[in-house]
Amino acid sequence: MPGKNATETLLADAEGIRRAAAILAAGGLVAMPTETVYGLAARADSAEAVAKIYEAKGRPSFNPLIVHVRDETHAQEFSTWPNGAQVAVMTEWPGPLTLVVPKRPDAKLAGAVTAGLETVALRCPSHPVMQALLHEVDFPLAAPSANRSGFISPTTAQHVLASLDGRIDLVLDAGPTNAGIESTILAIRDDGKWQELRPGPVDLDRLHEHYFDLPMPQPPGGEVIEAPGQLASHYAPGKPVRLNAILADADEFHIGFGVVDGDTTLSATGDLFQAAANLYDCLHQAAASAESRIAVAPVPNQGVGKAINDRLRRAAA
Repeated sequence: MPGKNATETLLADAEGIRRAAAILAAGGLVAMPTETVYGLAARADSAEAVAKIYEAKGRPSFNPLIVHVRDETHAQEFSTWPNGAQVAVMTEWPGPLTLVVPKRPDAKLAGAVTAGLETVALRCPSHPVMQALLHEVDFPLAAPSANRSGFISPTTAQHVLASLDGRIDLVLDAGPTNAGIESTILAIRDDGKWQELRPGPVDLDRLHEHYFDLPMPQPPGGEVIEAPGQLASHYAPGKPVRLNAILADADEFHIGFGVVDGDTTLSATGDLFQAAANLYDCLHQAAASAESRIAVAPVPNQGVGKAINDRLRRAAA
């Protein structure tokens, strides 16, 4: 869509949601908030609309999209539920958990949504704007993060416009997102085994502790890209990134954490949830700074800290 007029921006109120629904029904692209990051939505049942997502983002065609649904009943129009899926849905939906499950043969989804795979990634978001939009339309929404592919994910409408202005039709602005990092992605295999494909706000180890009869999540394996966020290089700020930096060099913008001060901080109190919420905004600040490199303070690799370090490692790749 290069060459269009500047992207329209509206508040995410009832009028804005109706406008967004009309654009989506006509095959257009809308960026809107979720509880994780801003997503770029198109109707998932239209090959033409889905192709616009890949074009606007510059996204490789082998990288599948997440389908956003209203609830479990809606999800089962597109998938068959293997053993163990019910527990995950019951405890974490609506919320920041994406399930990769077997796709129904009769699922009314554009082929590019699943990148030709026999699985589909499904998420039921909890953000009221996204839920209102899903209830306003009669089709599912494919919605990756609303940024150019491989670059820093957006947690504000301004972040969206920084890379997609003029390439999409509308941004619904509801202020900063809460979780700040993308959803946890859990593959549930036909045999009931769990495999974490992307760490995120939902701690699967803790979920397993409450349901000890479920299989332990297995680490990702193989080279097949089944879900977003699995590419080695991702979330890139366009500058070299050095991790676990207590001190910064003169040419480095320093992102602090806890007792490590910086030019900005993920969380001065060492709160990992606050750090996750601030992660991408800090990277956006670093990318816009005068310094040619970025240094990031150590972040504990526990709980949501695992997801933060996953994103930082890929940003530094």
